[in-house]
Amino acid sequence: MNIFEECMVEQNIKKIINNDLGSKTKRRAKKGKDYYNAKHDILDYRVFYFNSDGQLVEDTTRSNIKISHAFYTELIDQKTSYLLSGFNVYSEHQQLNKELEAYFDDNFKSELSEVVENASKIGFSYMYAQLGKDFKTHFKYADGLRIIEVINPLNEETEYVINYYTKRIDEIKNKKVIAVEVYNKEKTFYYIIKDNKLISDMSKPINPRPHKMWREIDNDNVKIKGSKFGFIPFFRLDNNEDKYSDLRPIKALIDDYDLMSCGLSNNLQDVAEGIYVVKGFQGSDFNELQNNIRVKKMVGVGEQGDLDIKTISIPYEARKAKLELDEKNIYRFGMGFNSSQTGDGNITNIVIKSRYALLDLKCDKMERRVRSFLQPILEIILEEINEKYTTSYGLQDIVLDFTRNVMANNLDNAEIAKVEAETKQIEINTLLNAMGKLPEETIVKQICSILELDFEEVQTKIQENIDTRKSINELSDEILRLKDEDDGA
Repeated sequence: MNIFEECMVEQNIKKIINNDLGSKTKRRAKKGKDYYNAKHDILDYRVFYFNSDGQLVEDTTRSNIKISHAFYTELIDQKTSYLLSGFNVYSEHQQLNKELEAYFDDNFKSELSEVVENASKIGFSYMYAQLGKDFKTHFKYADGLRIIEVINPLNEETEYVINYYTKRIDEIKNKKVIAVEVYNKEKTFYYIIKDNKLISDMSKPINPRPHKMWREIDNDNVKIKGSKFGFIPFFRLDNNEDKYSDLRPIKALIDDYDLMSCGLSNNLQDVAEGIYVVKGFQGSDFNELQNNIRVKKMVGVGEQGDLDIKTISIPYEARKAKLELDEKNIYRFGMGFNSSQTGDGNITNIVIKSRYALLDLKCDKMERRVRSFLQPILEIILEEINEKYTTSYGLQDIVLDFTRNVMANNLDNAEIAKVEAETKQIEINTLLNAMGKLPEETIVKQICSILELDFEEVQTKIQENIDTRKSINELSDEILRLKDEDDGA
């Protein structure tokens, strides 16, 4: 009897993996990963020429400098860091907030950062759920390049998720062993592909395995318990509707920048020695001539012979202008922040915000997708918390904070704070000048509004600590004192 008979896709796993390896989606994703790791197309650049026989051959003597300019790496890191710079999950309910702090700790934020980075880098990414030692569900990043969703054609829902990866390498025979994990809503099935054959993974003592497993000790007897999640424990974050990476709109620009920059380097290196014009060469082999010039630094010529070195002016300014234009367009269409911009030196907060405008727009789009991505994860966490405390918290009780940290001009901020303080003081003085014309309660209420204080609370403190016969000026002084106490707290 086949222990995997409950896995309906067992017979097709090899075919599914082979199709996935050759899919256009995964090829595009791998290209995005390569460019993030500075493995650009320029590294495959080769120089050819036609020889005397009219044959196209590779030129191995000319300079062929290959430099990858990692704009894409910077743009992805910018987007990830900026989007999650102030990310936080909290609740106004103290009990719920304490539990959320345990779930959404630094480890979760680190895993989420990996998910966002890879979704931007290759077009999509995954997070999977697992039971932790604290009996809470934890969520980890999973590489989207090795994950396949098997869709049921009848209802177009994901029926299985296949995760495959290289488990180990037989160094003696130089063979790879591929580990395969197949997940459904109840359990996980384990296989390995060895010698191009799919077999059960005998290293797993329990196979198939429930999603959640733990040990219980009963009268010195250890029992293994298990249960299901009731859902496939994988969650996908798409970079956009078509699952394209951020590389698509700027790949050609990056390639052009690499080509222009490396072409300039090649020109400088090749032309540095100049072109040798030899008259009356005493010899029959041009290879000998080249060797004499390079190695011996001399060449023999006849009586009417001569040697002249011609130099070629490099179109440096044209290449420089093209490089600057490419760089500008890379950040423009890549919607990033170009830190090399200098401007006119007037770096105010308005100028800083304007430079972040495109990055803000890109992060706004990603933020909406991350919020949707986190919703089912939040529902799972809420279910565990409600079961633990017999409560009925809902998504409306949780706040997802994506406040982003932006660089600012401190002098500018100080000037703004000063103007705001002076404006408030003028408004308060205007109200004080109106005493006798307006009820004292109205004036106190307006002052509380200006200072962003709770009127009812202030009114209670005034009645407790101040004689009601005091003047409105004394009341105003007391309100300001309370404001200072509130700020100090």
